[in-house]
Amino acid sequence: MSDTNNDSSDIKKAADQADSQQIKKNLEGGKPVDVAESLTEEEKTSFINDDLRTDK
Repeated sequence: MSDTNNDSSDIKKAADQADSQQIKKNLEGGKPVDVAESLTEEEKTSFINDDLRTDK
């Protein structure tokens, strides 16, 4: 999808191939969506200067 001219056709193709039964099954899994997943040590990023953080 690097070519922006193909974005709409890629989206349409994905929507046409979507399996509604599988989507329903995936949504019934009960995984909480409002809880952030824990990061692994590799995924954690240390900040150079804590004062520059905007997520506080």
